[in-house]
Amino acid sequence: MRFIVSSLVSNGPDPVTGRQYAPQQKLENVIDQAVTAERLGFDGYGVGERHGEPFLSPAPPVLLSAIAARTSTIRLFTTVTVLSVLDPVRVAEDYALLDQLSGGRVELIIGKGNDPRHFGLFGLTEDQQWDYLEENYGLLHRLWREEKVSWHGRFRAPLAEVTTYPRPLQQPIPVWHGSATSRRSTDLAARYGDPLFSANSFHPLPKYAALVDHYRERWEHYGHDPAQARVGTGFGGLFIAPRSQDAVEGFRPYWNALFDSAAGRHNNSPFTSLEDALDRGSALVGSPQQVIDKIHRYHEAFGNEVANIGVDSLTESLQHEQLELFATEVAPAVRAGLG
Repeated sequence: MRFIVSSLVSNGPDPVTGRQYAPQQKLENVIDQAVTAERLGFDGYGVGERHGEPFLSPAPPVLLSAIAARTSTIRLFTTVTVLSVLDPVRVAEDYALLDQLSGGRVELIIGKGNDPRHFGLFGLTEDQQWDYLEENYGLLHRLWREEKVSWHGRFRAPLAEVTTYPRPLQQPIPVWHGSATSRRSTDLAARYGDPLFSANSFHPLPKYAALVDHYRERWEHYGHDPAQARVGTGFGGLFIAPRSQDAVEGFRPYWNALFDSAAGRHNNSPFTSLEDALDRGSALVGSPQQVIDKIHRYHEAFGNEVANIGVDSLTESLQHEQLELFATEVAPAVRAGLG
């Protein structure tokens, strides 16, 4: 099992202290998170793409380049790259350059995005978001595997014998497909023989498990070896304490803030309380053994080989404390059981 830490670089007021970082401080905090994650033995660090307040992550390759300069081994993920609103040529160039700078450590997770503001901001219509994603990925897939690419589509100008430079150091850069709401993403991943990354933040396990099952069905439909299907999964929050009651109460203000946010309202979560979310959802809150048990429960449902956690909403001291607890009390036990 590989473990990654990720951040959307959300910079709202802390729900406990009321403190809000200056943008430069928050960005330094994220870089420090990544350095800490590498020191503690996490396998990857991810930066998600968002456009508009309260997020400071419109350009993940820029921030990941700063992280690459401060680290040496940790894999660099995007969680996610909003490919539906981006020019595939520019994506191919930006992440190939990052791959070269980092020594071949880049892994993209692509998606259509979870913020409806993206589409109007870039002069696009939300009702065509899946069409944009499918077309853009088809072109990106070719640009990283072929030279002198000639191409035409519906949404951007055609290309005639284009070779993007620099070429990726990895041949090719691994691409995962983010999955949260639609079978179109699971079908797209299966069609190209790519791995799937399930979001899992705002709804109960069965909803996401059904999408993973669909991915595996479509994987076989497209003629791929079932043993080669690969899945990653996210977890909607982390708070570990020796006593589960202390973990729940420690996490409560952060959960309340998240589910009262624009993202929480947009995702129409059915959870009625934190206790309901902990019972039916993915948040890793409780004693170390409870967290281990939940990771195992999701693995039984998804067969995932990667797990993504986030601590970005917590105060800075809690971020380091929680990463340390996870690395020492949880990760070794999960790896011993699952490999």
